[in-house]
Amino acid sequence: MLLIFSMFSFALSMSISPGPVNFTILSSAMNYGFKNTIAFLSGATIGFTALLAAVCFGLFQLLHGYPIFLDALSIFGAALLMWMGWGIFRADPTQVQAQQQSQAPGFFYGVMMQWLNPKAWIAAFTGTAIFSVRQSTTDLMLFVLIYFVVCYVSLLIWAILGEKMALFLNQGQRMRIMNRIMGIILIAIALDIGMSRFLV
Repeated sequence: MLLIFSMFSFALSMSISPGPVNFTILSSAMNYGFKNTIAFLSGATIGFTALLAAVCFGLFQLLHGYPIFLDALSIFGAALLMWMGWGIFRADPTQVQAQQQSQAPGFFYGVMMQWLNPKAWIAAFTGTAIFSVRQSTTDLMLFVLIYFVVCYVSLLIWAILGEKMALFLNQGQRMRIMNRIMGIILIAIALDIGMSRFLV
């Protein structure tokens, strides 16, 4: 029972805390609604779960000796975040209702963003290191299952929060200002990822 609680606590702390995927879901739900954000958050959950499973069952040992992989991951991840941040920054709330279905980030972007998200890799590597101590395949399978459920619920909460915020922001220039702020946050995260990786 203690092991399950530890796995749950780790998964919750990593999934619910602010990060690139969470901010993207928040912004998507604000602009396109909860329903049109489900595909992206489902992709993000499945994408991370697949990443975690891959790390748990072999990728951890394979990549441990290849730091150049993490450098490449940082470059592509930062580039993706910059692109998405710029898109959110430029989002025109007056066109959102007419473009809800076509412009909302989809399932594939959710999957791809997790595999290029350094926070996701850190969570996967750290969790694997912690919960593979007993070298039990059952433990790791349980960890992946718990993380899937916790991750999905956590991202749903961010989407619900985004839709609720839209009720307040859909007045005057509030949504436009919020889009600018969210875009700048994602761009800042991208710059931080790049600089922290290559300026240390």
